[in-house]
Amino acid sequence: MAATVARTSTGRTTARRWRGRAGALAATSALFALAACSSPAPQTPAPTVTARAEVVADKQAVPAPEVPPTWPLTGVQGVADPRPAIAVKIENTAVARPQAGLDQADVVWETIVEFEVSRLVAVFHSKAPEEVGPIRSVRPMDPAIVAPLNGMLAFSGGQAGILALVAASGVQQVSHDAGAPGLYRVRGRSAPHNVMGSLSTWWGTAEAGRTAPPEQFGFARSADRAAAVTGGTPAGTLAFRLSGQSSPTWTWDAGSGTWLRSEGSSPATAASGARISAVNVVAVTAPHPSTGYGAQGGAAVPTYELVGSGDAVVATGGRTIAARWQKDAENQPMRLFLPDGSEAELAPGNTWVEMIPAGKGSLTVS
Repeated sequence: MAATVARTSTGRTTARRWRGRAGALAATSALFALAACSSPAPQTPAPTVTARAEVVADKQAVPAPEVPPTWPLTGVQGVADPRPAIAVKIENTAVARPQAGLDQADVVWETIVEFEVSRLVAVFHSKAPEEVGPIRSVRPMDPAIVAPLNGMLAFSGGQAGILALVAASGVQQVSHDAGAPGLYRVRGRSAPHNVMGSLSTWWGTAEAGRTAPPEQFGFARSADRAAAVTGGTPAGTLAFRLSGQSSPTWTWDAGSGTWLRSEGSSPATAASGARISAVNVVAVTAPHPSTGYGAQGGAAVPTYELVGSGDAVVATGGRTIAARWQKDAENQPMRLFLPDGSEAELAPGNTWVEMIPAGKGSLTVS
């Protein structure tokens, strides 16, 4: 009986020990759980928000580029005088040289008249030499050259039929034979090679509405942008044969940046002693038929057919480029175009236009 009691007492004791251990384990687990619950949770960083800047569109019109004013017949920068252009019919035979004021013309057209001699139409606007000449009579090709200027034409006289053509062109006539002021004869030259003129006097008699001419040829903003310079081929000499009596030559002079003119092999100079030069030389080939007007001894007076189009060569900056000329009407300016249809722009400066009779004259470039 005692043994049984002892076993029972021992089992109870062991059970109490297991219950104590279980309680301790439970308490320990509770402590761990409490510790875990009391630890701070890992924090997730707040996302970064970038505010988008509000851009207000500038709806103002883009300002137009400022283009400086230029003289219409030369393309040279400057505010042009409102006075009209004055074209002067100037002789070019050996006895007429050296001519006065020719080196200061904005544009000079060289044409062939009867007896195969050369005669010039010198146009003045940006410069005003004190004296110009010698001045001779008008010819049938003159109206088509000067009508687009809507200015004045000074000459010594002319045949009745040709004078009618000039009147129909709309220019203001300044005729020595008609007694216009500013034309006079000088000593030291023989008649009829001694009629000279005063531009300042003629400008003082300009009719109302005679103002600065429109641009005749297109000009680049600078010499390095001219058509011949950017797309042409090098050239040193332009040898023209306009007729049996007229063979002017132009030679490129890099020092002055101009073409220098010679009459045959003789340097061409003005009465002032200045060498005649040109920034641009334009060769225009056009039909050169005879007209019904006669000269001394029954010689036919020729003209040029200038309404239409034809071949041209533009020389600028020691280079040349092929072009086409086009003139839509007598009172419209002659324009120059490249093969791609763009305008053959000249360099700012003066221009000589050499009128080559089609089928008879020529230009040799070397």
